[in-house]
This record gives sequence, structure tokens and C-alpha cells, in this order.
Amino acid sequence: MSETPAINKWVVALSVILPTLMEIVDTTIVNVSLPHIQGDLSISLDESTWILTSYMVSNAIIIPITGWLSVTFGRKRYLIFSVLAFTAASFACGYAPSFLILVVLRFVQGIAGGGLQPVSQAILLEAFPKEQRGMAMAVFGMGVVVGPILGPVLGGWITDNWGWRWIFYINVPIGILSVVLVNLFVFDPDYMKNLKKTAIDYKGLAFLAIAVGALQILLDNAQRKDWFESRFITTLAVIVVVGFILFLAHEIREKHPVVNLRIFKDRSFSIGNIIMFFGFFGFFGTIVLLPIYLQTLMGYTAFLAGLVLGPGALTTLLAMPIAGKLLERGFDPRKLLFLSLLTNAVAVNIMAHFNLSADFWSVIEPRALQGVAISLFFVPLAAVTFANVENEDMGNASGIFNFIRNIGGSFGTAIVTTILVRREQFHQSRLVENLIPTNEAFAQAQHLLSNMFLSAAQQLGIIYKELLRQTAMLAFNDAFYFCSILFIALMPTVFLIKRPPSPKLKKTM
Repeated sequence: MSETPAINKWVVALSVILPTLMEIVDTTIVNVSLPHIQGDLSISLDESTWILTSYMVSNAIIIPITGWLSVTFGRKRYLIFSVLAFTAASFACGYAPSFLILVVLRFVQGIAGGGLQPVSQAILLEAFPKEQRGMAMAVFGMGVVVGPILGPVLGGWITDNWGWRWIFYINVPIGILSVVLVNLFVFDPDYMKNLKKTAIDYKGLAFLAIAVGALQILLDNAQRKDWFESRFITTLAVIVVVGFILFLAHEIREKHPVVNLRIFKDRSFSIGNIIMFFGFFGFFGTIVLLPIYLQTLMGYTAFLAGLVLGPGALTTLLAMPIAGKLLERGFDPRKLLFLSLLTNAVAVNIMAHFNLSADFWSVIEPRALQGVAISLFFVPLAAVTFANVENEDMGNASGIFNFIRNIGGSFGTAIVTTILVRREQFHQSRLVENLIPTNEAFAQAQHLLSNMFLSAAQQLGIIYKELLRQTAMLAFNDAFYFCSILFIALMPTVFLIKRPPSPKLKKTM
């Protein structure tokens, strides 16, 4: 029986991170191009959002079942197929002649790309010795965290200079290079060749697809349709609840489930996934809020708003290898995780004090601080979550972990945008009460504007416009406060995780 060839771990890391980064960037690169796609394909704003939703739905469905797909088809074969299909779908998206065809192709692209993150993570965790898994997660985290930040910046620049179709064409050379690297340097471990291939769990797969698909559509449309005031959203919520109940009931009884839920018996894995869900809930919430604040209230272009996120990505890249090294030296990952949540809470609390006079550097500083916090979050969290997971279960565990992360980000986006809208309505109703002649500030503003020879109607128009800016700013403050409190609330949960054995101790055994 042939043994798996010995390949340098850093070569393996490069081979799997490249396609992963390509897929993660694609989750956000389209966002800033939607206005251009709308104009070119003559579609409405509501229609254009399906270009995002179709990708996220199919992506979310595939992620949790990648462990089963890897065993059934072979991890290397499945990874190469996924990269090839993703690249081909990207090229086809660039040529899409109509909105409907583009939505279908984005769905296919999401199916192809869904497996890239968990499969790459599983390969990385096995390529590095157990005592170096912190560094493996540092490498993987660079793609996971930097990708969503890089996407809007890259998408804005490509769209402005080359047109929106090139945000898809750019994947072709990267995909081809990825296939070559994976084919040369990635191999299935010996134990995978001996794993028994099981029959397809059709019921579990169907329940999961229905529940996850409905959930993603619900989260993507809930705010615009006013949540449960909409019959469409209420119906989706019922489908989600029933779908997940049927899925859980079936998978627990199934001998060969499409997603093995028994892994949640490991306390560290279960709590780690809870922290991942709420941590990325808060992280993605702030990532969504900041560009909106800069573009709607501060007059930044999409590209400049993306640049504000850049320093945070840079500090993340610099701090992640440091976090990995600290774990290798035996530093308690739970303490790093606690420090991360505290730092994140401080950084987001600074954002909660933004105002309409904030300068460029005042916005960059908390983002840079948050970048450090994110590196201290992802690396130790992944290390403690996977500490007790055996290689044979790595594909299944990685699929679940990445699914939880993605869903956490989707929930974060949906909830913070809802808070933003609702709090803006609240503050507007309160501030409007002060637009009366007996209010000193209102009287002074009217007097100042009257000296500019403006009519009463023009004066009220200017004052009301400023009131809307102030209410929006207060709403942003509230939404940032919410995310800050979330990070604080998560801090005690860190010490519910068992401390993994020290790498130094492992080396001496």
C-alpha cells in the first residue's frame, strides 16, 4: 500500500489557501458592483440582491456536507472538481447575457465554492502537527478574515476601471493556478483511502437543503420586508424551524448521517462553535456598519470606504502569525480569546462614539485595533475547538465549523441593519419633537438661515435634512454599542472550554 508523499507543510498551505481566498473574496466582491449590474441588465434593486442571495444559499447548503463529500469522492478529487467548477462558473457569470442566467450561474458558483473553505481547513490542520495547529489556523484565518474586507475594495477598483464582468473573469487565472498546485502538492491521507463510503443520506440532505436555503433567503430579505410583518418572511421562518427539527431528528437516528452531529458531544467543540457564531455575528455586523456610515453620512466613495477597512486587514495579517507562535509556545488559548473579545469590545465601543465630524484617522484607529482583536479571536478559537478532533472526523468538524461561522455572519448582517433602521426611526420621532419655535436651538438655526435670504420652506428643508443626518448618526452609535455589548457578554463563555494540552508537554511525551 502506497504511503502519502511527504510535502512541505507551507507548500500545502499555499496550495489550499489560494482557492479559499478566491472563494471568500467572491462572497463580498459583487456587493459594490450591484449598481453597475442593475444598470447594465436593467433590473431593480430587489432583483439585484438575488445575485448575492443565490450564491449565499447554495454556498451555505454545501458547507456542512463537505465532510461526507470528501469521503465519498476523495478529498483531493473533490477539491480539484470544486475549483474547476467554481472557475468555469465564474467565467460564465462574466458572460451572462441576462439577469436570470446570472442568478442561476451564481447558484452554481456557490455550490462549487461551498466546499473550498472546510476542505482547505481540514487539509491544513492535518498538514501541520497537532502542536502547530495554532499556526495552521493563523494561515487559514488570513484568508477567512481578510477576504471579506478585500472583496469590496478589489470589486470597486475592478468595476470602476474594467467593468463589473471582470470581477468574475479575474477568478480564471487564479483558479487555473490553484488546480495546478492542488494536483501537484495535495494528497489524500492514508486513512481516507480506508474509510468506508456510505450511501447517500437523501432525507438528511433534503431536510438540510430546505432548512438552510430558507434560512439564508430569510436573512437576506428580512429587513427589506420588515421581518415578520411580511407573510413571505413568516412562511420562510416556519420552513426553517420545521426543516431543522426534521433534520436533527433524522440525523440523530441515522447510522450514516450526511452531517455527523455526534461530534457535539465534545464540550470544547460545542462551546467553540457557539463563540464562533456570536463572535462573527459581531464582527460582520461592524464590517457592514462601517462602510454604510462612511458612504451615507461622511460622503466617502465605495473605494475610499474600502480603504478604511484596509488597515484592519493589515493588522490582522501581522498579528495572526504572532498568535500562532504564542500557541506553539504553550500560551493558554483561552486567555488569548478573552483578550480578543475585550479588545474587540473596546474597539467597537470607540466606533460607537463616532460623530459627523470624525476624520479619516479617527475611523482607521479602531478598525486597526479590531484587526488585532480578530487575529487573537480566530486562531485560538480554532485551536481549542479542534483540539480533541481526530483526523478521521476533521472533514465533518471543519464543515460544521465553517457553516456556523457563515451563518453567524449572515445573522449579524441582518440584525445590525434592522437595529440601524429601527433606531433611526426612534431617534427621528424624538428629535422631531424639538422642531418648535420655543426650542432655542431650532430658533437660532432659523435665524441663521433667514440671514441667508432663504424662504421658510427652504429653512425647514435644510434643518430637517440635518435632523435626518443626526438621527442616522445616533442609530449607528446604538448599533455599534449593541455589537460591543455582545463581545462583552461572550467573555465569560471562554473559560467553559477545556484548556487543551500544552504543545510543549506533547513534545516531551
